[in-house]
Amino acid sequence: MKPKFFLFLAAALLRVSALSAQSINLVNPILTGFYPDPSIVKVDKDYYLVNSTFSYFPGIPVMHSRDLKNWEQVGNVISRPSQMNFLGDRMTRGLFAPAIEYHNGTFYVTCTLIDHRGNFVVTAKNPAGPWSDPTFLPEVKGIDPSLFFEGDKAYVVYNSDPPENKPLYSGHRSIKVIELNPATLQTVGEAKIVVNGGVDISKKPVWIEGPHIMQRNGWYYLYAAEGGTSVNHTEVVFRGKSPWGPFVPYEHNPILSQRELPPGRPNPITSAGHAQFVQGPDGQTYAIFLAVRPYEGNHYNTGRETFIVPVVWKDEWPVINPGPNGVQYSYRANFPEVKLKGALPQSGNFAYTLTFEQQLAPALLFLRTVDSSSFVLSKANGLTLKLKPETCAGLGNPAFIGKRQQHQYCTTETELTFAPKAAHEQAGLVVFQDEKHFYFLAKSVAEGKPVLQLFKSTDDANKPELLAQAPLKSATAKMQLRIQAVGDTYSFGYSENGKAWATLKDKVDARFLSTQTAGGFIGCLIGMYATSSGQPTTNSAAFKWLKYSGADPVYRK
Repeated sequence: MKPKFFLFLAAALLRVSALSAQSINLVNPILTGFYPDPSIVKVDKDYYLVNSTFSYFPGIPVMHSRDLKNWEQVGNVISRPSQMNFLGDRMTRGLFAPAIEYHNGTFYVTCTLIDHRGNFVVTAKNPAGPWSDPTFLPEVKGIDPSLFFEGDKAYVVYNSDPPENKPLYSGHRSIKVIELNPATLQTVGEAKIVVNGGVDISKKPVWIEGPHIMQRNGWYYLYAAEGGTSVNHTEVVFRGKSPWGPFVPYEHNPILSQRELPPGRPNPITSAGHAQFVQGPDGQTYAIFLAVRPYEGNHYNTGRETFIVPVVWKDEWPVINPGPNGVQYSYRANFPEVKLKGALPQSGNFAYTLTFEQQLAPALLFLRTVDSSSFVLSKANGLTLKLKPETCAGLGNPAFIGKRQQHQYCTTETELTFAPKAAHEQAGLVVFQDEKHFYFLAKSVAEGKPVLQLFKSTDDANKPELLAQAPLKSATAKMQLRIQAVGDTYSFGYSENGKAWATLKDKVDARFLSTQTAGGFIGCLIGMYATSSGQPTTNSAAFKWLKYSGADPVYRK
């Protein structure tokens, strides 16, 4: 072969290598586990994303990325009990659908505190916080507020009641717009209905919600979810020449839907909607939205997760472009990957260990508020939880600190040091969906002897069902606990020497903890939990570390 051919081949390989270095594989979900109702904003080269947390505390995580793939949690919007708490609320209430915006050096988050004071706005100069105390917006009567800025003016767009508060059918809602003074955070003038019912009110569309407004090429685009947040969830779009409308629907709505796909397909992604558009590092438009990954029918324990799909513009209309057979598990994009040093992995299969020497990871969650007097961090013992009378079956703040279940197939382990003194003292790992749907793997005492027990919650908060029990050799020695999720079942195991593992009970029904069974809008957490079951005590339990590994088949090569 001639030297010119080798030079040509070398140049071609260099070009391929350069193109590869400038491309990225965006793996869905980009945030696995209970990360619903995403909202995103781009500031220079940085992206900031927030999600709903309902009655968990701290509320509204703030995620940061430079490439839409690698995400690091930099803070929480509701991080102080003085801002608000959720005591007395069921876990699926609390904070609904935050939206984040940036204008003239200030970050804004709007959100709904359901069942209480309604919609509010908070601000910060740094997205990591601290965020201001909430300013409530009593004139904004509805849910899912988001902001649109134009010059010195701001507009709140939100889901509200139908005209004259007279619904024509169940699920009949409207989208309203009202002006907001960004300096005083007070509304200006009256709200106006800009969408009544949805795309075509003659077809009785339900739950038009999660609205956003964006401007492009002289058009104002109003886009929102429609169809409810379950399997009929979609995204639709309208456009007009003013943020006040009138808005005309796209003739080919919905612009995102998974509901037409065959239900028996492998590795399904369903319930897609509640989207927001953002410009990628390549200048192209992308949609960030929620969807779910069920393991059977509509059963899923990982909650509603955050996904990404490219958007194409057709005749000045944005169309979310999932590709053949719906939303894909990965997309190639023509911009480089930017990894964030020290960030926990969030997509695909991964594993990590949390330690508790100095501070808790910002992704760890409490129930309804934080009681800083109930736990201690130290290098020697890790996380020490003081047993509290409150239980996970109540509406208070038990001694619970948990992380999201992020895979259908995953393992969570901890090392526990705990010396129970009576049967009402229990500590261990809980896999938790809500107050009436959880499994508790607990070290305790039965008939004066140390035991490991597995409880299942019931409708009676004071009478959980005992599913299994095993004697333990020592009342005081440290031990290891393990919860494994295997699709539609859980397995509960333990080790008394850190080497040999035993199964307390396997093939426990995971569907009991699914959103389909429990109802509501949240996903499962695996938590470190210690309770004295309604009685006073001075006892405590120490958790040295928390190990998590997840490996779903769809990501395995």
